[in-house]
Amino acid sequence: MGLQSIDYIVFFIYFFIVSGYGYWIYKKKNTGITDSKDFFLAEGSLTWWAIGASLIASNISAEQFIGMAGSGFAMGLAISTYEWMAAVTLMVVAIFFIPIYLKNKIYTMPQFLSHRYNDAVSTLMAIFWLLVYVFVNLTSILYLGALAIETVTGIDFYYCMYGLAIFAIFITLGGMKVIGYTDVIQVFVLVLGGLATTYLALELVATSTGGNGFLDGLSMLRKEAADHFSMILSEGELMIPNGQGGTRDAYMDLPGISVLIGGMWIVNLNYWGCNQYITQRALGATLPTARNGLLFAAFLKLLMPVIVVLPGIAAYVLFKNGSFQQEMANQAGHVIPDHAYPVLLNLLPTGLKGLSFAALTAAIVASLAGKANSISTIYTLDIYRKFFNKNASEKRLVGFGRIVVVVSFIIALVVAPALRNLDQAFQYIQEYTGFISPGVFAIFALGFFWKRTTSAAALAAAVLTIPLSTFLKFQFEEIPFLDRMGIVFLILVALMVIMTLLDPKSKNNPKGLEIDASMFKTSTPFAIGATLICGIVAALYIIFW
Repeated sequence: MGLQSIDYIVFFIYFFIVSGYGYWIYKKKNTGITDSKDFFLAEGSLTWWAIGASLIASNISAEQFIGMAGSGFAMGLAISTYEWMAAVTLMVVAIFFIPIYLKNKIYTMPQFLSHRYNDAVSTLMAIFWLLVYVFVNLTSILYLGALAIETVTGIDFYYCMYGLAIFAIFITLGGMKVIGYTDVIQVFVLVLGGLATTYLALELVATSTGGNGFLDGLSMLRKEAADHFSMILSEGELMIPNGQGGTRDAYMDLPGISVLIGGMWIVNLNYWGCNQYITQRALGATLPTARNGLLFAAFLKLLMPVIVVLPGIAAYVLFKNGSFQQEMANQAGHVIPDHAYPVLLNLLPTGLKGLSFAALTAAIVASLAGKANSISTIYTLDIYRKFFNKNASEKRLVGFGRIVVVVSFIIALVVAPALRNLDQAFQYIQEYTGFISPGVFAIFALGFFWKRTTSAAALAAAVLTIPLSTFLKFQFEEIPFLDRMGIVFLILVALMVIMTLLDPKSKNNPKGLEIDASMFKTSTPFAIGATLICGIVAALYIIFW
């Protein structure tokens, strides 16, 4: 148990490479001129491979390594739908969303809402995003990361939190250029260490079941955990631990076929297309560069379940065969799926454990840095500059943005320990970000493609998305949260359409966007790559239906 000297050596090699490279990028790219767009967006300086790597590094964090592996332990391959459907979603965003943003010179999501609707809609949604980014995303990433590092190293939970926060602040204060280029190293370490963990996990499964080698381990996974290899769950098909000694139906998290045709699309399109945290990487690039970056990210997304879900299923088989029952339980003796990945890391041999630990840390720090940068961008450009200091200099904006980074981490450090009672943090994150996702996506979708959509309709959707989601959650608890998101989305779209049609001024809406088909044309190589992505995802669903 715990890390050995060689593991710490491997980890510190990673630490110094990332830190040194980040500092080198900062000095090399530093023009000597303070510019807020350069700091927040790295305008024009990120290549397609840096954009794609940064998207994945920011997306894959403790919530995937720990949370999704925990869900893999509990409900199996079905949780991979978040990754594989995201690959298809990235193609939709690349083709339809990014051209609109770039044509209208959009730098933040609230800026788009102000441009398309008005400042009231923009400010309200900026506040919603800041609350979710700080109190759900940043906090949960910090909590899960500290939990994992505590489990692997034995270092106190609070010291782990402080260390992660300091490392992430160091990266974030360098601006988006430093984040984008260091994310390339982070993704390399993340993929290499993640694959090493998966390989060793499968070998452990093979050994525990009388086989030999990782291929035997993969075969035994299908045999020993047959109920964990279904992508489309039926009601009552799979009962999972609830962290309190009981069980609940996995269908409530992933409600069968409606995952493919319902709320999962809202989750993904909102996350990948209407989310400052993600789109920020592409907003400073040219259209071909941005599209190629998203295509690269989509191919990497196809690989993610191998890295984060298969180890969770392997941990389930090992647990079922009698390994680490005590380590998988909380103090009350109840099984906690989120312990699966950290416990599995402790079974790895010396050296490889250090590499996997570095991969986990890379994922956590990259995601924390990306999230903090987005918080800083929205608060500085859409709140501070608009309401508190309209004439702020570029130097003042960058300086204030750095202060916001530090303050957001202080808040997250205070709130994160409160999450310790969760059984599957990944589902917590999805459900509670889903309180605003239907409203956000309804506002963006109609704003993009229907010129008549009015500001009053958008404001109504923004105001009602949380109350309506809350009402359905507590009055109709039997409805899976993805289905609930779909219902809320349809209600809000209907409301927006009705309000717009009843407004006679909407026929000549000066805020409507000018859209033409030529904006959505793609290059032949991109079209081939996008078709290949969709074909692979379709094949995966057919195989594991």
